[in-house]
Amino acid sequence: MSSQSPPTVSNAITPVQQMVASCSGALLTSLFVTPLDVVKIRLQAQKNPFPKGTGTITLNSGKCFVYCNGLMDHLCVCENGNSKAWYKARGHFSGTLDAFFKIVQREGIKSLWSGLPPTLVMAVPATVIYFTSYDQLCAALRIRMGDRAHVAPLLAGAIARVGAVTVISPLELIRTKLQSQKLSYRELTQCIRSAVQADGWWSLWRGLGPTLLRDVPFSAMYWYNYEKGKSWLCEHYNTREPTMAITFISGAMSGSIASVFTLPFDVVKTRRQVELGELQAKNLSSQLSSSTLSVMRRIVTQDGFRGLFAGFLPRLIKVAPACAIMISTYEFGKAFFRRYNQERTLGLLHTTNT
Repeated sequence: MSSQSPPTVSNAITPVQQMVASCSGALLTSLFVTPLDVVKIRLQAQKNPFPKGTGTITLNSGKCFVYCNGLMDHLCVCENGNSKAWYKARGHFSGTLDAFFKIVQREGIKSLWSGLPPTLVMAVPATVIYFTSYDQLCAALRIRMGDRAHVAPLLAGAIARVGAVTVISPLELIRTKLQSQKLSYRELTQCIRSAVQADGWWSLWRGLGPTLLRDVPFSAMYWYNYEKGKSWLCEHYNTREPTMAITFISGAMSGSIASVFTLPFDVVKTRRQVELGELQAKNLSSQLSSSTLSVMRRIVTQDGFRGLFAGFLPRLIKVAPACAIMISTYEFGKAFFRRYNQERTLGLLHTTNT
């Protein structure tokens, strides 16, 4: 009789398996949501064409668009209304469906996913870091917090987002400089070295504050409401394991709630991104303060208090399906690996017993 204890069946999955599940979720989300944003920006450009000789900076005036596929913001710099990367010549569209059909007819179906590769370069690693960190932190916090374990998703979501944004922020800055200034890698290295010498290492994390103000509260609210919603739906439908429908609905609802509450910070971050992109493209220095409070004041002065909630419906339409697809795909991937691990453990148990 062997003195070794037999392996036990566990519901745990490895961090590598969590990374694979989150990576597949990021890819699928980008594939589904990117066409919506491509069409949205084409319609925006048609409604507000590039002005000539104006100093006014709006969401898509002059040289910059903020493109977001539901996972990552992506600053697109255009010159004289022409594309540098993915933005094509404008056409006349009567609505969203008309835009879909005409873009496919004139430019091919691939154009609906134009601009996807550079976004995935940033979105996939950021999503992998974020989701894997959240699961690891949430599991550890639930054990340590005891009776207050229900708060663990809120804290884990906030901490994981801080980590992911902090890691990705310098890479996003580098990508923006490459796109806006047409720098070679040697020139880019010199540019970064000069910035560090002039302003210190913190210059690589410029713009981190507004991003954290938007993304950290969003993540905290999102994960707390998601876990609560998932538990409630499981109890309502009398199931121990959440189905894909349960995770999809929970993700969409929690994403919608979080996006509404953090909308003012999203508007501020978008305005700041565009202003900085404009200045970088023209090689100019900013004459205005770019702090979150200063940008908020400028928005309220120009557009009133309602300006802080501009783009409410488009953001909701984009964030809800993005959150739903991402989390349901991620949970499906985790469930797949959990079953795989259980079957493998049971196979080892059978081998040990025989």
